[in-house]
Amino acid sequence: AALEEALSASEQKDKESQSRIADLGARLNVALAQKVQELSRYRSDFFGRLREILGSRPGVRVVGDRFVFESEVLFESGKAEINPAGRAQMDQLAIALQDLERMIPPELPWVMRVDGHTDKRPVTGTFRSNWELSAARAIAVVQYLISKGVSPQHLVAAGFGEFQPIDTSESDDALRRNRRIELKLTER
Repeated sequence: AALEEALSASEQKDKESQSRIADLGARLNVALAQKVQELSRYRSDFFGRLREILGSRPGVRVVGDRFVFESEVLFESGKAEINPAGRAQMDQLAIALQDLERMIPPELPWVMRVDGHTDKRPVTGTFRSNWELSAARAIAVVQYLISKGVSPQHLVAAGFGEFQPIDTSESDDALRRNRRIELKLTER
């Protein structure tokens, strides 16, 4: 009888624990959803501001939740050093990112992902592959933004090479569109 009673008490405790775990899981999901919604609101404000600053400039497009800079706006062909015109645009971006860093509460885990992309033509010169060139360009943008005061904890550089084209045709315009730097505000 004592053993039955202990077993029954243990089963009751187990049911209560499972109920608490389910409740904690539901509360955690609500909290995560709120954080995502909060980040979405800041993302919307930030991209609205970037549209005002950069949206009308030639070579810069807004595509969904990303800002897309044609590579020629920032870099000479086959190079990963930001040109003077590109530095002027990155200066504006750095100011907007610093404002964003002040606006977003520190507990929200966000980053600005800088994606480098190339076309599928083989590279010549310094870089052994389009992947290296795209990564070097993304890193150059990140390093430039850091030199202008943007926190490195809020920046990520990624190189995609020629493997994420936005236009698969063979025209010069298609190849030009595929050579780009994309900026995306996202969660860490």
